[in-house]
Amino acid sequence: MSAEALLAAAKAKGVMLATAESCTGGMVSAAITDIAGSSAVFDRGFVTYTNAAKVAMLGVALATLDAHGAVSEQVAGEMAMGARDNSGADIAVSITGIAGPGGSEHKPEGRVCFGLATATGVTTQTVEFGALGRAQVRLAARDHALKLLSGAVDAYL
Repeated sequence: MSAEALLAAAKAKGVMLATAESCTGGMVSAAITDIAGSSAVFDRGFVTYTNAAKVAMLGVALATLDAHGAVSEQVAGEMAMGARDNSGADIAVSITGIAGPGGSEHKPEGRVCFGLATATGVTTQTVEFGALGRAQVRLAARDHALKLLSGAVDAYL
């Protein structure tokens, strides 16, 4: 689903959206706000590139960061919930990952964790995009987050 279709569906259902982004640096928010009239369904985006920002702006627990690292489903879940709790959004998506270059044996380049927070709770997932290069990983993560939002809006009652 395109960003335009996402916004049309959100408007039809009266759903407000928010984002919490790390490795995409605001690309999901930009894709949404590039569309005229997006303010009807997009409340805000949090760009929390550092761990300190994740803690201060989204309420991610230091213990979670220490135990799992920033690129983890646990942190993605707390980021999504923090974005929903600290905004007027009904649905929030989060992204944290390793766009590259680099990575490690345990957290390779192209690993991106996503969180989706709704009134019924938080779901998380990890996608291994592979070493596509920084720009391509970021674009793939943006597009995946838009799909997650679209699915959540479609399921919204």
